[in-house]
Amino acid sequence: MKFVDFTRISVRGGRGGNGCLSFRREKFIPKGGPDGADGGRGGDIILEAAPGALTLADFEYEKKFQAGNGEPGKGGMKSGGAGNDKIVIVPCGTIVYDDDTGEILADLVEPGDRLIAAKGGRPGKGNAHFANSVRKSPRFAEKGDEGEARTLLLELKLIADVGLVGVPNAGKSSLLGAISSARPKIAGYPFTTLSPNLGVLSVDDQKIVIADVPGLIEGAHENKGLGVYFLRHVERTRFLVHVL
Repeated sequence: MKFVDFTRISVRGGRGGNGCLSFRREKFIPKGGPDGADGGRGGDIILEAAPGALTLADFEYEKKFQAGNGEPGKGGMKSGGAGNDKIVIVPCGTIVYDDDTGEILADLVEPGDRLIAAKGGRPGKGNAHFANSVRKSPRFAEKGDEGEARTLLLELKLIADVGLVGVPNAGKSSLLGAISSARPKIAGYPFTTLSPNLGVLSVDDQKIVIADVPGLIEGAHENKGLGVYFLRHVERTRFLVHVL
């Protein structure tokens, strides 16, 4: 599978529904009071960690996410429906940054971890909301607010069961190919593996995720060779297999 561990996405919450300007009009009540209701709130953008996702590759093709808009309020004191939330699935181990400020918004590690990445807009109030003893027939209503919009940077630190580490050409990719369905590039020269490869080993009813990390050389922690860029992918593995 294609491995992507950094990407940017744009998210926008839904717009709040407009409040309604309406007055009660019935057969025997020609001049009733205001009955315009509030609009519905805009939907949220929610990022949720799920174990079935293993890379950020899907976001290479879909980068913009919009939640549903709130419905406008109606007469007869019928409030507008809320906009639908948009659930965006990310791999477990995804760190979410605000791309403008660099602030870490969340580290979604466990399945089911969630982040409201962009809040929906506040709904507008209907004219019934503004009626009082002095202003009995308000002829105005509020518009709903726009939803929150931001650009997010997603960084994935793999959460694999097993991490294969070793010097270049140690045979890590060959081992991964032999025990799983992964088909990593294999050749007789250093740094054939330029990005982590993932394989899944099925044992009875269990699935074991194995990560083949690019070859490490002395001083990798000082950014030599392929540097620290891929070392972070072994931080969260349950255990490491050192291939000699």
